[in-house]
Amino acid sequence: MNKFAFFAFNSNMMCFQHILLNALDLADKGKEAKIIIEGEAVTLVQKLEESNNKHYFKAKERGLIDCICKACSASLGVLEYNQSTNIPLKGDMSGHPSMEAFTKQGYQIITL
Repeated sequence: MNKFAFFAFNSNMMCFQHILLNALDLADKGKEAKIIIEGEAVTLVQKLEESNNKHYFKAKERGLIDCICKACSASLGVLEYNQSTNIPLKGDMSGHPSMEAFTKQGYQIITL
């Protein structure tokens, strides 16, 4: 296994921090890692963008943050802000990012 897609659903900052750490660690070790921000986790984007969270900005700069859920962003009132982050919003499955799209590309799905 060399490709991992982390689907972050939880709005707990500590949980998201561990996703960042693991994605960065895998990438540092030559694996492919993607972070998909889904569910209530979409509400963390503004906090992370306005923070000094070095792991978030490192993951963003390295292109590890694949996308933010368009439907959840709209539903939770953060669509406009999330659109301003230069992270793609995806919604190929009824407004949400599709896990199947990642498995089709050989990614192992990890959800938190």
